[in-house]
Amino acid sequence: MRVIIAEDEVLLREGLSHVLQDDGMTVVAAVGTGAQLEREVSRHRPDLVITDIRMPPTYTDEGLLSALRIRHAHPGIGVVVLSQHVQRRYATELLHQDGSRVGYLLKQRVADVNLFTASLRRVVEGGTALDPEVVAVMMTRASRAKGVITALTPRQLEVLALMAEGRSNAAIASQLVLTEKAVVQHTSNIYDTLGLPIDADDHRRVLAVIRYLEAAGSPPPTTSTRELG
Repeated sequence: MRVIIAEDEVLLREGLSHVLQDDGMTVVAAVGTGAQLEREVSRHRPDLVITDIRMPPTYTDEGLLSALRIRHAHPGIGVVVLSQHVQRRYATELLHQDGSRVGYLLKQRVADVNLFTASLRRVVEGGTALDPEVVAVMMTRASRAKGVITALTPRQLEVLALMAEGRSNAAIASQLVLTEKAVVQHTSNIYDTLGLPIDADDHRRVLAVIRYLEAAGSPPPTTSTRELG
């Protein structure tokens, strides 16, 4: 797997490079600005891009905008953005058109190396990796909307949260100490309650859940094509 890293903090950039290389990935470039990131992506066409959201020169959302432009120009490249704090809007921006090959993780997740690299590989394989704290915020917003999500049982809410993170039935079963058959039954009941179509494809079912959470808990994103350049 060929990866490009964009992070303005040198120590974190170098640390990420070592973590990925130790896991068998190839870091083809490591840069400090969004502009450099986009140039290197055009040059190397990597399998995955990992970028901080706040980058020079303004340290606002340069990394996010670069990530969105890369997704638009190179839809086959996986994109994972890292953030210091939960910003639900960023997740919504990334997932608005197509949630495949995309991840939004808090920087603290890097400390759990195995889980972090597994999330990266899931994104490259066409899946989604949403940080648990981001999912929790989205579910809280959805529940406050007093929609049908309030009809879910506590166990179903646990399953739904893991589905939204991008976990497979097998991973959910392992996390909650359930059988896969029990997880399938829970997901079927969740689909019925939320009015979502049943889909055996892990990726499409994650998108369906995320779309529901977005619609129930927030207005549509506001980033325009002009903002993306």
